[in-house]
Amino acid sequence: MELTGSILVLTGAFFLFSAGLGLLRMPDTFTRIQAGTKASTLGNILVLAGLGFYHPDWALKLLVVAYFVLMTNPLSSHALSRAAHAIRTPMAPSTMVDALREEGDRQGNGDVS
Repeated sequence: MELTGSILVLTGAFFLFSAGLGLLRMPDTFTRIQAGTKASTLGNILVLAGLGFYHPDWALKLLVVAYFVLMTNPLSSHALSRAAHAIRTPMAPSTMVDALREEGDRQGNGDVS
């Protein structure tokens, strides 16, 4: 049990480290938000699962925390991305498609809110 918990915590720490590295290495705001959110969500869940193996009596509390992580991380990154797009934060030159701008153009107003 202790070995499994240690492996899960170590794997979660790796994903959390990669989230931080992604924040430093990605070219624009939108890719930084994605890298930080996806890797940190998985990293947090793995660390919580590892803690569950270390302390089985904390399982319900850890499950509640994992639920909140799974609900709030994607929602907050979505809100941040929409807000960044609304204030016209520049995208990386390698970005090929801007689906929100195309959606606004189809609606005829060109403004995404």
